[in-house]
Amino acid sequence: MSATNLIAGIIFGGIGFVAFIYGKKQASWKPLAIGIALMAYPYFVSNTIALYAIGGLLTLSLFFFHD
Repeated sequence: MSATNLIAGIIFGGIGFVAFIYGKKQASWKPLAIGIALMAYPYFVSNTIALYAIGGLLTLSLFFFHD
């Protein structure tokens, strides 16, 4: 676990937490599911480039799959 992986986990986990809370309050399953994915995936991905790529794609998906 490097410092860049830790920072990416904190950043994307925070974005995921906000998306999760937003989806829960709005009763919308899309941001809720993307938020859960953003919070969970850093535990399973150890490659730094893949970590940032997946996080960026999931974060962008929040804007494209809104209700």
